[in-house]
Parts: sequence; C-alpha cells; structure tokens
Amino acid sequence: MQLTIWRFLDGNCAHEKQSAALISGLRDCIGDTLDCYDIAPLTLFQLLRRGLPADLQQLPRPHFIVGAGHRSHWPMLLARRRFGGRSVVIMKPSLPLCWFDFAIIPEHDRPPALANVIVSQGALTEPLPAGPTVAGRGLILLGGPSKHFCWDGTKVQAVVEKLLQMPGDWIVSDSRRTPLGVLERLRGSGGKIFHWRDCPPDWLAEQLAQAERIWVTGDSISMLFEALQSRAQVGVIALPSRRRNNKVRAAVQRLLDQEMLVDALALEQGECIKAVPREPLAQQRLCARALLRRSGMVES
Repeated sequence: MQLTIWRFLDGNCAHEKQSAALISGLRDCIGDTLDCYDIAPLTLFQLLRRGLPADLQQLPRPHFIVGAGHRSHWPMLLARRRFGGRSVVIMKPSLPLCWFDFAIIPEHDRPPALANVIVSQGALTEPLPAGPTVAGRGLILLGGPSKHFCWDGTKVQAVVEKLLQMPGDWIVSDSRRTPLGVLERLRGSGGKIFHWRDCPPDWLAEQLAQAERIWVTGDSISMLFEALQSRAQVGVIALPSRRRNNKVRAAVQRLLDQEMLVDALALEQGECIKAVPREPLAQQRLCARALLRRSGMVES
C-alpha cells in the first residue's frame, strides 16, 4: 500500500509531536510505503488573503490530511475540499466534529460516541529510542501548578527524598512549570539534578528509554503517557486537585486502576523497590491501525 499524507503544522511543538506520533504509527502498520509532506503553519488571515500555498498543486494527492491544533483546522478543511483525501484531526477540535472525516481524541477529554471518533488513551507520543535499559536507573520528572492541580511542594519534596534513598542511580529534572527553587532544595538528597533549560532536545526521550523506574508528578498527564512508552515501572506523585470534577485526575486514576501506574502509597509498602518490565503503551500504533481499518485500507 502506498500512502500519501499531508501534515499541516500549527507551530506548537506539543501538537506537532502528536501528529508525528500518528505518522510513526502508520509507518509501523504499513512499512516504508508512506510519504509524508509537512506544510508550514498558516494563519486564517493568510488563508483569506492568499488561499492555500500554490506549491500544494505539485504534491501527490493525499490519502489523509492530518493536523493537530487550532491553526491547522481551517487549512486542513480547505485542502480536503480542493484536493480530496480524508481529514484526520488530532485532539478535540474547535470546529464541529462532523466537519472532519476522523478525529483522534484522548479519553480524558470525554469525546462523544460518534462513528468518526477514535478514542486514544492519552495524548499520542512517538516511540522512544531503541536500546536496553540501564540497570538501577531511576528518573524523577517534576511538573508544577496547572489549571487542574495545586502544587504541594512539601509533599513532592518528601516523596522525592524518599525515592532518592532507594538503591539506584537517580536523575531528577524539572519543567517550565516547576516553581523556582524546587530543584535547589533537593541538592544533597542524592541523585543527579538537571534543569530542563540545560538539556538538549533528545535528552528526555533518551532518559525515558534507559530508565527502569520513572516517577512523574500527577499534573503532567502528557509526561505520564510519554513515560508509559518506555518499559519502565511508572509511578505518580499525586497533587491536590483544584476542583471535584477533574478530568486529568480521573485519567490518572484509570491508569492506577488498570495497574499501569503505581502511586506514592506503594512506597510505604515496599512495592516499588523492584522494577517490573512491561510492554510500551504504543497508542500511536493502535490509533493508526484503527484509522486504517475504519478507512477500509486494512481488514478488520
């Protein structure tokens, strides 16, 4: 099967990672017979003034037109109307779902049960680098305050210090949302400290792939799903919810109920001392397979 995909970018790195993950899943399903053409971000003003780029005429006609993020929506729809193909929007769009052929939406966004909706378990993430894990390697990733969670610095520090007392080679890193001073207060507790500003682009993926144990604060739902792309045991450090009805907290609880995560209470019971290898989540492959099946390109 020869598959041609036009991928509309929107300038947001997190969004573009999700569309890249879907392309990766499609390659896993059909092999190297896939051509993907990336199309630079377009504003609505540019579309109204100039229309779609003229060089799209030179590209092979698309089977799928893929995009993630608001800025990609109108260009995708206009390209589909003019050049054909099936539109595939990733994440819940700002436009009506019925305007798109397919939508891939995380379950924690509570997508409607429509025929064109493919439900993913979390945001799509690309596979991690291949290679063996490093014996004893542990990784702790810290988020920060968000619209869903308050930040309990005292609790986070206590859990992290307890983890750092466990045997192994521990690495601790923060993120853009981490409050100032959090990493500094952990110096001397053991482990190696890395500020996100000082890390090269591929650093995190390499650390996730090498770790036997990964712990993430509960506000970072995207980071939890990236960690689940590894073979490591993944734990979550819970944070206080800002409201009773919290879709991110519910998504984390489902992962705990499915025993895909462990929580900080397990530390008291000694359950996290030995890492248990598992298979990567690989949602990008499952969603790609569902997309091909619903499009009639593979058998059910």
